[in-house]
Amino acid sequence: MTIAPSDILLTGRVAVVTGAGAGIGRGIAEGLAAFGASVAIWERDPDTCAAAAEAVGGLAEPIDVRDAAAVDAALERTERALGTVSILVNNAGGTFNSPLLQTTENGWDALYRSNLRHVLLCTQRVARRLVDAGAPGSIINITSIEGVRAAPGYAAYAAAKAGVINYTKTASFELAPYEIRVNALAPDLTMTEGLKAIASGDISGSLADGIPMRRAGHVDEMASAAVFLASDMASYITGQTIHVDGGTHAAGGWYFHPQGGAPTLGPA
Repeated sequence: MTIAPSDILLTGRVAVVTGAGAGIGRGIAEGLAAFGASVAIWERDPDTCAAAAEAVGGLAEPIDVRDAAAVDAALERTERALGTVSILVNNAGGTFNSPLLQTTENGWDALYRSNLRHVLLCTQRVARRLVDAGAPGSIINITSIEGVRAAPGYAAYAAAKAGVINYTKTASFELAPYEIRVNALAPDLTMTEGLKAIASGDISGSLADGIPMRRAGHVDEMASAAVFLASDMASYITGQTIHVDGGTHAAGGWYFHPQGGAPTLGPA
């Protein structure tokens, strides 16, 4: 088999990106559209949903993906408008600080529903349609570096993101006979509207010092990886979690000291 530049194109394919009103989700939606996909934005906030859909020339579906009935209805509307969904990006999620000893059952359930439950709902519904149609597909789950390391104050969130990684592996195995690939992307520090607000627009200092590449990622870098996984260039890749993180996961705690640049493990 000889590869060609056209193998990266997504022309004629229909993609759904959840939580795509802003940040990583919107960046991925814009990337998929740029490479030819027709994109549906599934986003809870109706205003950002509409704005993102307009930006990609796609379909706006204001929806809470934690609700199974809402997912079913949105999928029906999306397929009537655009056709069979063959690319699904499960990006919706969120977190809040919840120290272990203070985490309530309601808090745990809220973080599970925001970060893991909808991955099952959306994957299952889209995969069922693809199996019935005998069509291949690509499902991309957005997890986090926190799914593979300790996350003090964010145990419930980290557990949910770890669940996304394992779910990706199991789903990839079960769906492999149907030519439906399932992979995950795990970012670390990524420059989004929320991060800019927290850091007042500047994360060039201590926040980025622990990253081997010494900078935060950009949403377009996440989009690039998503486009690759959605395309035929990744036709033999499934069950993988790709860390789009500037080398953080590979470094295992090592970083370049901010003064002098010496490789360092532990406190600065």
